[in-house]
Amino acid sequence: MQFTVTETTLPDVKVFEYREFGDERGSFAEVYHKSLFQEHSLPDFTQQNQSKSAKGVLRGLHFQNNPDSIAKFVRCVHGHIFDVAVDIRKSSPHYGQWFGIHLTGDDTKMLLVPDGFAHGFLTLEDNTIVNYQQSGYWSPASERSILWSDPEIGINWPFDDIDNVELSGKDQIAVSLKDSDHNFN
Repeated sequence: MQFTVTETTLPDVKVFEYREFGDERGSFAEVYHKSLFQEHSLPDFTQQNQSKSAKGVLRGLHFQNNPDSIAKFVRCVHGHIFDVAVDIRKSSPHYGQWFGIHLTGDDTKMLLVPDGFAHGFLTLEDNTIVNYQQSGYWSPASERSILWSDPEIGINWPFDDIDNVELSGKDQIAVSLKDSDHNFN
């Protein structure tokens, strides 16, 4: 099975679309194929996570510092999210720039968020389920959060009530990118 791969405005951040086959019984899709993904330089994935959220939950912007940095491969299984990757590689000409994409349970898109990028998403429907694979294990000592509303990044979150998003405790105390202790060069 082939995947369509689309480059984005940020180098190394890619959108993958899989093919879905349907008949009177429903549908079938192959959403992961190791050898095909390796052709596109995707890392090996070691952990898979899933979250379920109400509308208006914002998770992120998260990353893990080296040597525990991780890439993520994100898919919305049910509902609707606005998914964001922010380049936090200090030597990158795209440092501080972001890419965002709508992912839904009804489409076949998946987002690759490479090492050196912060990741976050906003749920736009109740009971939204997000599934993502990551290239390393969760490391609480290396995990960091960047402020989702950092004006220097300037993410345009598509939500009518953006001042009232629901955040975790760690995301409520997140710092700006310039005050973050990220170690990506």
